[in-house]
Amino acid sequence: MVVIKKYLKNIFFGLITWLFPFILSFAFYSKEGILLIDIFLFKSIMIVFSGIIGVSLLILYFKDIKKDYFIEGIIIGFSWLFINILLDILILMPLSGMTYFDYASQIGLRYLIIPIMSISMGLLLRLKL
Repeated sequence: MVVIKKYLKNIFFGLITWLFPFILSFAFYSKEGILLIDIFLFKSIMIVFSGIIGVSLLILYFKDIKKDYFIEGIIIGFSWLFINILLDILILMPLSGMTYFDYASQIGLRYLIIPIMSISMGLLLRLKL
């Protein structure tokens, strides 16, 4: 039961890492789908907001982990990476009309920060304890 709860928490938090920034992005678009601010400002806001959400969720996740921090960091990082890319392919790409190349170069590559942060946090916890 504890293992199932941990995996459900992993998936739920992964969904939140995608959903909250997606919802925030609507504040910067008109009803016609036109970006209302400079594209670079928009991307900067999204990266900072996503970082805050991601780190906050990592702290909440690791709070309940008692061992294997580094392995957990790998699992959570690549789970969230997969969830974010999958949701982008299913929802964001059809809405935006982006090609796979445009997506990978403009958005997808930035998602690598997810496993970088989670693995780093797991390694830090392993080294400190």
